[in-house]
Amino acid sequence: MISSDLHAIDRDVVFRFLHEDAYWSAGLPRDVFDRSLESSLCFSAFAGKHGPQVGFARVVSDRATFAWLCDVFVLPEHRGKGVARRLMEAVMAHRDLMRVRNFLLATRDAHDLYARYGFAPLAEPARWMAIRRQYPRSG
Repeated sequence: MISSDLHAIDRDVVFRFLHEDAYWSAGLPRDVFDRSLESSLCFSAFAGKHGPQVGFARVVSDRATFAWLCDVFVLPEHRGKGVARRLMEAVMAHRDLMRVRNFLLATRDAHDLYARYGFAPLAEPARWMAIRRQYPRSG
């Protein structure tokens, strides 16, 4: 089951994966994680109607001109069962995202999955710039 209800998220499960296991967000501070959820469209995958959380995706967007798909994962023991596909179908079918002009993501290893939903390499990468900061070290 997929839910976009912010209150349905098992925050401990999602935080643990992003903080400890995800290559893109290792060391993510808990307060940063909590703030990120509040300003995003979040999609949670559950093993059945009342089952545990098994996957997650987050979209940062103005819901009109720009969206960034991030923090997509399926817990290792639930991979290969179509969970990522169902998460992506929910994201792409969401009424606030269907007509967004620029929809971006970054991935190291899931190009084939995202290509099925229309994602392609940047047409003009030389036009894009970024600032990349490290998470502050907790003391």
